[in-house]
Amino acid sequence: MSIRIAIFDDNKNIRDSITLLLQTVPGVEIAGSFSHVLDCVADVRNSRPDIILMDIEMPGMSGIEAVRLIKQSFPDVQILMQTVFEDDERVFAAICAGASGYILKNHLDSLLADAIAALQYGGAPMSPSIARKVLEKLQQMPVQTAPAVDYRLSPREKEVLACIVEGLSYKMIADRLKIGYETVRSHVKKIYEKLHVASLTEAVAKAINQKLV
Repeated sequence: MSIRIAIFDDNKNIRDSITLLLQTVPGVEIAGSFSHVLDCVADVRNSRPDIILMDIEMPGMSGIEAVRLIKQSFPDVQILMQTVFEDDERVFAAICAGASGYILKNHLDSLLADAIAALQYGGAPMSPSIARKVLEKLQQMPVQTAPAVDYRLSPREKEVLACIVEGLSYKMIADRLKIGYETVRSHVKKIYEKLHVASLTEAVAKAINQKLV
């Protein structure tokens, strides 16, 4: 079964280049190509992508705001930000909005295929410089000193969350805990709901700061 991918980028040349690049990746199908995000929810509903490649700088409404809207309506859709920017503000705004990964445009040729594969298996692909920024940001966050909130995580959900904090993919979590891949996805969805987070990074940050695992 093909992986359906939608592209949101206001630059036609870039959309065309990404399309050509994706056509060389086995098992990938272009679900749609869009020049703006003003109708992003309807576009996603109509094109039914599994993965979205989203530019940050979009006319009329930013890609970050589009991510937030899309994740509200389609929480299971994976969104990979692709941009020329790597400043902290944009990186963390995009991740907190619900993006599953962040790749620089000058890394698309070398990293896009692997990033798509990583998303399939529950990973959070990032260009190396972006990953370092995320790690440094987490290390700089103050440790929670107030009593931890009881999020009513089940013992199994705590095990899954601990694996996420370790950086394991969904497939690796399934193998370690001897459960099915879809069961892992179900647990992660419940963890997100209970922790009131919308992304992997938010879940990890909350787990570390509040010593949930």
